[in-house]
Amino acid sequence: MNKDSLAPHGAGPSPENPSLADLLTPRPGPARPAPADASESLQHTQLLADLKNHAYEHLLSRIEELGAEFGRWSQAAIAQFVKLELDSFIRLHAVPVNEQEARQVAEALSRELTGLGPLQPLLEDPRVEDILINGYRDIYVSRGGMLEREASHFKDDEHVLRIVRRILAPLGRRLDESSPMVDARLPDGGRINVIIGPLAIDGPTVSIRKFRKDPLTPKDLVQLGSFSEDICRILEMAVKARCNILVSGGTSSGKTSLLNALASFIPSNERIVTIEDTAELALNHSHVVRLESRPGSFDGSGHVSIRDLLVNSLRMRPDRIIVGEVRSGEVLELLQAMNTGHDGSMGTIHASSPRECLYRAEMLAGFAGFQGSEVSLRRQIANAVDFIVQIGRLSNGRRRLLSLTEVTGMTDNMISTQELYRYEAQIGPDGQEQDQWVSMGISPHSPKLLAWWRAQQQAGSSGAQR
Repeated sequence: MNKDSLAPHGAGPSPENPSLADLLTPRPGPARPAPADASESLQHTQLLADLKNHAYEHLLSRIEELGAEFGRWSQAAIAQFVKLELDSFIRLHAVPVNEQEARQVAEALSRELTGLGPLQPLLEDPRVEDILINGYRDIYVSRGGMLEREASHFKDDEHVLRIVRRILAPLGRRLDESSPMVDARLPDGGRINVIIGPLAIDGPTVSIRKFRKDPLTPKDLVQLGSFSEDICRILEMAVKARCNILVSGGTSSGKTSLLNALASFIPSNERIVTIEDTAELALNHSHVVRLESRPGSFDGSGHVSIRDLLVNSLRMRPDRIIVGEVRSGEVLELLQAMNTGHDGSMGTIHASSPRECLYRAEMLAGFAGFQGSEVSLRRQIANAVDFIVQIGRLSNGRRRLLSLTEVTGMTDNMISTQELYRYEAQIGPDGQEQDQWVSMGISPHSPKLLAWWRAQQQAGSSGAQR
């Protein structure tokens, strides 16, 4: 650790330094012992609380300056950092506290900076997928796709803000009235979204999406009942045959997990470029280039969109392009990439059905300024997309593949599709729902998939003859 980074800011009181409001008014003379009078004692207790709050804000500003370095410090280093900064802060503002009180405040601040209050056990619980905070009283978590209200809560809204700012500070992200919304990636790959007043009426609202340390594989998803082994084999063939795939579904339906699993079928000798708003994909692949969009500053400068990254990725010699979520004008570039030699590309899109997925792609391309007729746009979509994998979350929280649909071309100026598999739950003898995927009895028509299958058959025959 760099000792210079622990050097406290400020050398002492001066007229240019603003004093703390009310009870933190600078006073001359040495620190005095704690008062004995009851009213004065109450006032002094409030002074210590104010000191802690103001010093905490000061520490957060220092942590923002330190950035990622702070996240690598040990608890002992953080405690030393807090002590030095607090001592400087007390001298700078001539706060009338004694050595014991200063030590108590420093210990409390160290605990605040090394722990995350009621969030700590939830972040450490591997079963928790999402943490949702609606003001200081309400904490909800998602386990196995089902939301549950937690018994724990924060002390007040200020407590929520302190913990959230503690999370955001090493990321270099500010949260205040001028920037009341923040969306950021956590160091472990998770995601945090925060919105505060005046936009959030009932107190700070926080959404944390946790990142799995062991991403689900296709085999895991089959064992979890997300889809059948037959569907898994078709998906594997489609990926290896370099078919273009869109994963469609609603919020928290498992789109990213499925996309991650599908990417595991990509041969190891191919170069993959992933593009996301917030990097969530964790591909188990030897050659991956990860790109992440960047929000602009308050005046809009510095903004780099997914569309910008997608255009640039075409110059990076990708074998495959994977877009974490298609939600805007980048759909045009993705379609063009799929149609101009970048086969095997994939992405996710928010839609409730395969047909809605196609409508949404058409709508987004239109909003992005597609120059051409509706029919030409539909033809481009039909030529680009080979398969749509529809995924959803059931009422019991389970995530299931609801439909595997192939895009077959154009019929009467409309995109034509055929459904290969459909999810239909059956009621078993015990009265419980049982997963079932019904085959529509239709074989895939994709030229890419059939060509790959024939090549595999020929390779197998040649090997057997030798």
